[in-house]
Amino acid sequence: MRDLVVTENITLDGVIDASEGWFDVAGEGVDQSDVVEALREQSAAADAVVFGRQTFEDMRSYWPKQTDDTSGVTDYLNSVAKYVVSSTMDDPEWENSTVLRTLEDVGALKETTGTDIVVTGSVTLVRGLVASGMVDEYRLFVYPVVLGQGARLFEDASMPVLRLVETRPFRAGIVLLRYRVT
Repeated sequence: MRDLVVTENITLDGVIDASEGWFDVAGEGVDQSDVVEALREQSAAADAVVFGRQTFEDMRSYWPKQTDDTSGVTDYLNSVAKYVVSSTMDDPEWENSTVLRTLEDVGALKETTGTDIVVTGSVTLVRGLVASGMVDEYRLFVYPVVLGQGARLFEDASMPVLRLVETRPFRAGIVLLRYRVT
């Protein structure tokens, strides 16, 4: 069985809603090559990415158009197997993309051969996966920001016990926390 890994950019107070533009906390000129390297490691360990419909549409409208990306994200997202969970979408209109209809379809994907399946963004989908007990690991890139409001990752969630398996601080003040479900 493949691992389903939820990876999120998250504030100190648990917000994952990116609408406030808080991801650029390091500011201009701060070396973030260590964060980029951690993302490359994650990409190398995963051969599938799952999104909810809204996050998928946001990614699809941005990443395929990037021509000067040196992080490798564009190349990875354009080539990796992408899955969008949607009851309304028929044609994903992005190469290597497949529409899944239900959480059960995500569960079936976990049963296939391959490496990690990463889910990112997609707060509604992630909350459903958390509630269904399908998540094997959480990779939280914690940003030194407190927003006080916004969509939180674990709102109204009953969580299993998590085991910390890695902490990694980055120069920009971001910290990666990796937890496995026990």
